[in-house]
Amino acid sequence: MTTRLADIAAQAGVSEATVSRVLNGKPGVAATTRQSVLAALDVLGYERPVRLRQRSEGLVGLITPELENPIFPALAQVIGQALTRQGYTPVLATQTPGGSTEDELTEMLVDRGVAGIIYVSGLHADTTADMQRYERLRAQGVPFVLVDGFSSKVQAPFISPDDRAAMSLAVTHLVSLGHTRIGLALGPKRFVPVQRKIEGFVRTVQDQLELSAETVETELVQHSLYTLEGGQAAATALIERDCTAVVCASDMMALGAIRAARQRGLEVPKDFSVVGFDDSPLIAFTDPPLTTVRKPVPAMGQAAVRTLLEEIGGTPAPHSEFVFMPELVVRGSTASAPGERNRT
Repeated sequence: MTTRLADIAAQAGVSEATVSRVLNGKPGVAATTRQSVLAALDVLGYERPVRLRQRSEGLVGLITPELENPIFPALAQVIGQALTRQGYTPVLATQTPGGSTEDELTEMLVDRGVAGIIYVSGLHADTTADMQRYERLRAQGVPFVLVDGFSSKVQAPFISPDDRAAMSLAVTHLVSLGHTRIGLALGPKRFVPVQRKIEGFVRTVQDQLELSAETVETELVQHSLYTLEGGQAAATALIERDCTAVVCASDMMALGAIRAARQRGLEVPKDFSVVGFDDSPLIAFTDPPLTTVRKPVPAMGQAAVRTLLEEIGGTPAPHSEFVFMPELVVRGSTASAPGERNRT
């Protein structure tokens, strides 16, 4: 064993201690150094340890928070197709309430020797989560890419939509229709995409309706859950504050907002306008067809795969965030504000 360590260390130009750390999956070794040690193993004809040897078998893990929101299956499909075209096999791992956690799913995928992992809306988006879990994964030599969320504490490539721009598009559209009391319904504040949407919403409402940031945040922003029921609860609260329109942080929440308006005897969009976010599959066929901000899913999914494959190939992307511009899709759930329509 000592002779083998010395041979590998000499070939890779590193210390025997470094070789030992790489072979045992220990942290504290740079990615380039780790690649040098693995290359030295191959050159000298030594077999890689099982956990390292299996990484070349072409499996790539994809971890999503759930599949009930149609945007996650849509993203998984894009990523899966892109991986398959490159000769990799996607392994979908989904968190469920009371089921496996992200850490447990990660361990399962690593044990199965995946070549890399793509995380969608994972703990990297939660500002209260411990980001050391990703550094530990990197120390094991597993490449990964993080979608929807950002942390300056994690040395990895991130893929995101421009959440601030999305809110600007939605608010500008509603203001152009004469709405002056516009609410925002979104998830818990600890998530990075939520914080960015609030920033974009507050800034645009301030600029276009000349309201103070404090007024906007206290009266027009309502936190809830990313579900139909969550959207219904948030919209109900905003309707009680005299909002004539609401921007929702997901299409599922927007469908809940439409339900809330109807329960109050309001017609959408005649009495109350609703804008969603994602442009999920089939959302164009709801009643009414939903005006929404289209998340650039194809571009984001393909970028995630391309970036991960570069990491796997030994040319890691810099610690940076690739941000993709969303698009406003106007359909039937938005119309002129009631007062504006009467004046017209």
